[in-house]
Amino acid sequence: MRLLHTMLRVGNLQRSIEFYTQLFGMELLRQSDNPEYRYTLAFVGYGDEKDHTVLELTYNWDKESYQLGEAFGHIAIGCEDIYTLCNKLKSQGADVYREPGPVKGGSTEIAFVRDPDGYAIELIQRQ
Repeated sequence: MRLLHTMLRVGNLQRSIEFYTQLFGMELLRQSDNPEYRYTLAFVGYGDEKDHTVLELTYNWDKESYQLGEAFGHIAIGCEDIYTLCNKLKSQGADVYREPGPVKGGSTEIAFVRDPDGYAIELIQRQ
């Protein structure tokens, strides 16, 4: 068994696709519309779904925003240079709300950024 994907409901599909592909270097792997039920699915990630866990972005055509549940925490993305990435994200207008630095009580370097819909993304410096 393996984890296949995480689904996020988004208010503006193109904005979310651009955020994950342009700012985080993911690829748009596939996209499909369902006119009967009025939604579009887009899958983004760092590699083919047969080998990698991906994000499913679900856009319901008649809904522009969602209340984020208090049980959801964040998704995590490993990166090679957290300081450079956070500077790039901020220069592109992303909300880096926890600057890079060591995790409380440890030495792992982390940061947090919000996607356009307010979902939290933890960035973790990979050794």
